[in-house]
Amino acid sequence: MKMLINVPETVVTDALRGMAAAHPELTVDVENRVIVRRDAPVAGKVALVSGGGSGHEPLHGGFVGPGMLSAACPGEVFTSPVPDQMLRAAAAVDSGAGVLFIVKNYTGDVLNFDMAAELAEDEGIQVAKVLVNDDVAVTDSLYTAGRRGTGATLFVEKIAGAAADEGQPLERVQSIARQVNENSRSFGVALSACTTPAKGTPTFDLPPGELELGIGIHGEPGRERRPMMTAREIAEFSVNAVLDDLRPRNPVLVLVNGMGATPLLELYGYNAEVQRVLSERGVAVARTLVGNYVTSLDMAGASVTLCQIDEELLRLWDAPVSTPALRWACERPVRRAARGADE
Repeated sequence: MKMLINVPETVVTDALRGMAAAHPELTVDVENRVIVRRDAPVAGKVALVSGGGSGHEPLHGGFVGPGMLSAACPGEVFTSPVPDQMLRAAAAVDSGAGVLFIVKNYTGDVLNFDMAAELAEDEGIQVAKVLVNDDVAVTDSLYTAGRRGTGATLFVEKIAGAAADEGQPLERVQSIARQVNENSRSFGVALSACTTPAKGTPTFDLPPGELELGIGIHGEPGRERRPMMTAREIAEFSVNAVLDDLRPRNPVLVLVNGMGATPLLELYGYNAEVQRVLSERGVAVARTLVGNYVTSLDMAGASVTLCQIDEELLRLWDAPVSTPALRWACERPVRRAARGADE
């Protein structure tokens, strides 16, 4: 496989150097692998820290900034960051109001964030945690006990980040983050496997005429493998899998997320089918976001995440945000909710 890299051993370091050059509004510690919003710590504000293996960009470093994360810790490709990174990030952003760790449900992430929380508390930093486990495809996987954390991570980081920027206390920010996770479900499909820089070949075998239903963001096996389907058929399978588990009574936020190699032309077409299924199932759509946000290197495919919301969660979603990968300057006009349009 051809890749735009120097050598696999430096791919994360090189990416962090490039991020630092492109985004002066961030402080990027390349050596220690910590990305911090430049104005941190913000007095009186709860700080949000997340992280995980590299290869899922823009998650998480692309979501550092006003309205979302205070700091992010990138690990090696598909490998958890270490507790020292998380502790360094927490110390850099803590203003005395406490730090919320947002953790995707992968075994390495959970263990290392737990250890980092203990170390932070030993240093007098108040820490709370929220676990993201929104994937309905499988109960256990190669990387997890229980459901995997996937697209809902974006919803948690954005909505909890807005609450923190309003000056809400740590307990309330944690409660909101948990509410978002509990009301979110995701389902992903792969049209091709991803290729890690170290391996240089696809991580699993997926014949050209087949697709994998229910994959994780590391290319973990899904619910089943089938002959290639149309966008209409994939949307019906994916959305129904989410709705059968979530059963929303309120309007939903919709994330149609590319896995890294799927062009927007296909994603917008897929979104049309997702919206059709939601309409047929009688589900009201408040906002829709389409693009590559929680990826798996060069995997072709997409995931759908739905989050059931109330007026407060929608207000927090609409609140201003300014990060490298997600930004809007003012609250969304109310009239756009009826169309389900994000932009």
